[in-house]
Amino acid sequence: MARIPIDLSKGKLKEAEKTTDNIIIGIDLGTTNSLVAYLKDGKPNVITDSDGQNTLVPSIIHFEQDNSVIVGTDAIEKLISDPSNTIFSIKRLMAKSFQDVEDFKNFFSYKIIDNDVEDSLVKIRVRDKFYTPVELSAKILEQLKKRIEKSLDVVVSKAVITVPAYFNDAQRQATRDAGKLAGLEVLRIVNEPTAASLAYGIGLDADDVKTVAVYDLGGGTFDISILNIEHGIFEVLATNGDTFLGGDDFDRAIQQYWVSEYGFNLDNNVALSQQLRLAAEAAKKSFSVNTSFETRINDQLCKIDRSTFEKLVKPLVERTIIACGNAIKDAEISIDSIDEVIMVGGSTRMSIVQDFVSDFFQKELNNDLNPDEVVALGAAVQADVLAGNNKDILLLDVTPLSLGIETIGGLMDTIIARNTKVPIKAGREYTTSVDGQKNLKVAVFQGERDLVSDNRKLGEFVLRGIPPMAAGIPKIEIHFLLNADGILNVRAKELRSGVEQTVEMRSPYGISEEEMGRMLLESVQNAKGDIAVRALIEARTEAQTVINASHKFVKQNASILSPEEIDRTILLVQKLEDATSKEDKDIIQACMEDLNEYTTPLAHRALDANISDAMKGKKL
Repeated sequence: MARIPIDLSKGKLKEAEKTTDNIIIGIDLGTTNSLVAYLKDGKPNVITDSDGQNTLVPSIIHFEQDNSVIVGTDAIEKLISDPSNTIFSIKRLMAKSFQDVEDFKNFFSYKIIDNDVEDSLVKIRVRDKFYTPVELSAKILEQLKKRIEKSLDVVVSKAVITVPAYFNDAQRQATRDAGKLAGLEVLRIVNEPTAASLAYGIGLDADDVKTVAVYDLGGGTFDISILNIEHGIFEVLATNGDTFLGGDDFDRAIQQYWVSEYGFNLDNNVALSQQLRLAAEAAKKSFSVNTSFETRINDQLCKIDRSTFEKLVKPLVERTIIACGNAIKDAEISIDSIDEVIMVGGSTRMSIVQDFVSDFFQKELNNDLNPDEVVALGAAVQADVLAGNNKDILLLDVTPLSLGIETIGGLMDTIIARNTKVPIKAGREYTTSVDGQKNLKVAVFQGERDLVSDNRKLGEFVLRGIPPMAAGIPKIEIHFLLNADGILNVRAKELRSGVEQTVEMRSPYGISEEEMGRMLLESVQNAKGDIAVRALIEARTEAQTVINASHKFVKQNASILSPEEIDRTILLVQKLEDATSKEDKDIIQACMEDLNEYTTPLAHRALDANISDAMKGKKL
């Protein structure tokens, strides 16, 4: 079985001469801030800005009028001056559907699109353009890549990127895709608590046997992870937390206090809201050294002291402690079993947080390293291991190329990502696209490109006997089981009926190292084009679903709708049909949004009427 890293120099395509193959960077792609690091002389270093002052790159993206992009510190003031075109907390939206974030949509100052298609992934509208979280995350990664290339004066193309332990397979794959779009080959996706442990040297010694709690309170999210570390193997025993609880909420507590105390009116005033939020953040940070804070906002002097702040945020800190208790319970261990408590995230600097956490775990905290940087430092340690510079650590065999199946439009949907440790079992759930569909072809491919036509086909089979149901109703689970000998078993099972089939595919790695090198280089160099093609195909597929649903809606509710409403709906459907023949996914998205905005109130009215008809003559 092939081992990583593959020698890309044997591929037909060449990287720039300044590329240093043994430099693999570590990236902490954060909700609020992001960082990039690498190992130098055996020590991890986080790269600073050109002034040598700040290691943090704010995870903020601003789009100017001409669609040029500003990323990082320079984009912060745009949160106030142009909030609708300034993107923040994009990590929260990775691989999420609109239904996943609907309850939190008012948290964002930018427009999140609902195309009214079940499980359709979130898109963000900026003026006349539509972006996915993958594309936006890639903008941040590009900025980090530029920062380290400028600092080291080399071209880097390989990276380790960290993610929360609770990230599912789709979110991890989205992070890989963002890296590829930024021109990076993502060698490994590492759990943030694992990276934090590595930064403290835990797990680097093969004799280490420890149970570690990693308390991570960042700007936008909180999670607590319980890890078992034994002989260099990191096992996540349990994870808990809240993806909408973080330093932002501590800032909001101050902001709401000032609104109540001084009578600010935030109705339809996003700029004032952002101004208060940034001032509240400054107040929170000041309490690490000061006991009081004051600032002037719109000629109003705003004050708050540390004791008031701690009373306001105590419920938030208590929520994190409840999550810690749940994680301990889920891990089925006692608090006494915890050997180390590692603190991660800038919000852990608050004394109230440290006091509560220390009291809960009944031990001193491991917080010697900069909590903002600890994950990036650990990612750099992992990157150095992958580069082969640490000879004391044995790397397990991994998959040299991604494995996946063909989906609608000839797209590759990755189930086992490249560089995943084997043996591995992974699966995804799919459904049918046509009413009454009885058979489903499962075509398995190997490669890194977005279209299966650019990848290598390993085989295919047909799952037969699916009970005829409406499109979207069947639940078909596709499982890949890859053993240590490189034998891939693929199982397809319709969960409602139990119909299933398993096929064994031998020697999925029958490919030369030179061919692998070529495929990997082509995947990085063609990433932007591949993503654009994927986005267009996905937009067309989603549009067709909307078109079919709209025709069905008009037919079923003709008696409820007025002739004008029917004509208008049909006209919007025709515009969407025309847009699908074009090569611009933004036009398709705009037409879908127009259709959805018009038909949503009609659908609500039709639902009410149908429920009323069904209830006639019945008593509750």
